[in-house]
Amino acid sequence: MIYLQLFLEFAKISLVCVGGGYASMPLIQAAVVDTYHWLSFGEFVDIFTISQMTPGPIGINAATFAGMKIAGLGGAICATMGFVTPSIFLCIALAKIIFKYGDLGAIHGILNGLRPAVMALIAAACVSFVLLAVWNSDKLPENFAATFDMRGAVILIGALAAVRLKIGVIKVLLASGAAGLILGLLG
Repeated sequence: MIYLQLFLEFAKISLVCVGGGYASMPLIQAAVVDTYHWLSFGEFVDIFTISQMTPGPIGINAATFAGMKIAGLGGAICATMGFVTPSIFLCIALAKIIFKYGDLGAIHGILNGLRPAVMALIAAACVSFVLLAVWNSDKLPENFAATFDMRGAVILIGALAAVRLKIGVIKVLLASGAAGLILGLLG
C-alpha cells in the first residue's frame, strides 16, 4: 500500500509542479513532512541537500531519496516513477501544443502567468531553508534571538557571497560542508 501511496503522491506533485526541481520542493515537503509525516523537516532538508549534490534533476533525486528513506528500494522506485511518469506525458502533449499553437497570444499569456507562481514556489522553499539554516526550525521561533545559529548564518552568508562571485556550486558545497565541520568541532 505504501508503494502505491508513494507513486500517486509523487505523480500528483509532478502534475502540478511547474518550474523545475526547486519549485517542487515545497510540494514534496507538504506531502512527506506535513501531510503524511513520513519524514521530519530535518530529514527532508537533508534529502534536499543530498539531491543538490548528486547528478541529475533535483526533483527526481528528491523523490528517489525520499522514497528510499520511507520504504526502501521499492519506495525509491515507486516515488521516482510517480514523479517521472506524468512529466513524460505532459511534455509530449505540451510540445505538440506549443509547436502547433505557440504563436497564439493565449499561450504566451499562460506562460507569463505561470512565471510568478513558479517564483513564489521557489521563494517559499528558500525561506524555509533559510529558517532551518539559521534557526534550526521550519518556522521563525518566538524567541528568535535566543535560537539564532551564528555558525549557520556565517556559512549561509559565505555561500551566498561565493555564489554571487560565480564560484562553482561543487566548490561552494564542499567549502560549506568543511566550514560546518570545522565550526562544529570548534564548538
